[in-house]
Amino acid sequence: MSNYDLIIIGGGPAGITAGIYAARQEMNFLLISKTLGGQMAKKAVDIENYPGFKKISGMDLIQKFEDHLRNFKGRVENGNVAKINKGTNCFLVETTNNKVFKAETIVIASGADPRPLEVSGEKEFIGRGVSYCSLCDGPLYKGKTVIVAGGGNAGFETAIFLSKFAQKIYILESGSAIKADKVNQEIVSGIGKVEIITSASIEKIQGNKFVESVLWKNVKTKEISSLETEGIFIEIGYEPATSFVKDLVSFNKKDEIKIDSQTCQTITPGIFAAGDVVESRYKQIIIACGQGATAAFSAWHYLKNEKKLN
Repeated sequence: MSNYDLIIIGGGPAGITAGIYAARQEMNFLLISKTLGGQMAKKAVDIENYPGFKKISGMDLIQKFEDHLRNFKGRVENGNVAKINKGTNCFLVETTNNKVFKAETIVIASGADPRPLEVSGEKEFIGRGVSYCSLCDGPLYKGKTVIVAGGGNAGFETAIFLSKFAQKIYILESGSAIKADKVNQEIVSGIGKVEIITSASIEKIQGNKFVESVLWKNVKTKEISSLETEGIFIEIGYEPATSFVKDLVSFNKKDEIKIDSQTCQTITPGIFAAGDVVESRYKQIIIACGQGATAAFSAWHYLKNEKKLN
C-alpha cells in the first residue's frame, strides 16, 4: 500500500493549488480526481476577475493550473474517492475502483456537484435535452431554442455562451428578481435573442425521445404555461460533494464542511478542507486557491509539529 504525507481529494482550483504548495514544501503527495479542472473546466465563458488575466476562458485558465502542477513530482490518480477511514496515526483512502492509499494528512477539495431541479422528466432526459454543462453540450444546439434554468451569474454566463449557437434562449428564474451581476445583465441585454422570465417555477420537462417542451408555473398567479424547447441547461447552484467523508467532519445546514478559517482544519486533526466544499459566503476561483494554499501549508505544519517531517 502506497503511503503519502498528504492526499488531496479533488482536482479543481483548490485541489491543484494545494498540490502546488505541497510540492514546494517537498511533501510526498497524491492528488485523486476523476478529472482536473472541477467546475471551472466546464465553463467556457470568459473569466475577467482573476488577477493577471484581463480575460481568459475557464478552460484556458485551468490548463495553466494543470501545467503548473505537472511541473512537480506529486502523483495524480484518476478516480473518485468512495470512503476515508481513520487508521492508527493515518488515514486510509479508498477509491470507487477499490484502490486503497495511506496518508498522514488529507485535504478535501472535492468541490460541488450541480443541483438538480428535481422535477418530472429531468432524470429521464439527461443527455437527451437536459444538460448541466453548456461547454459540453452547447454546440449541439446550433440554430435551436433552449432554456436556461436559473437567473444568477451561472445562468447568465451560460446564456452568454449559448448565444454563440442557439437561435433563441429563455432564462427562467423562480424568484421575482434577477440575481446576476449588473455586468452580466448588460451583456445578455445586448445579445438580442435572450428572453428573461421571472417568477417562473419549472414544473415538468416533456418530450418523446428528446426534450420538446417545458411546463412552468407563474409563482404569483399560479398560471401554468408551456415553452417549446429542444434543450434545458440547469444552473440553479451546486451541492457540496461530501458523501465519502460524512463521519469525519462536521457540516452546516447547506452540507458544507465547517473549517477553522485560519487553518482550514476540520474537526478531525490531520484533515483539512478547501474550495467550494467548505462553509464560506463567497464561492470564487481565487478564494478556492487561497484556501487550497492554506490547507496545504496547514498540513505541512501539522506534520512538522508531529515530527513526521524534517
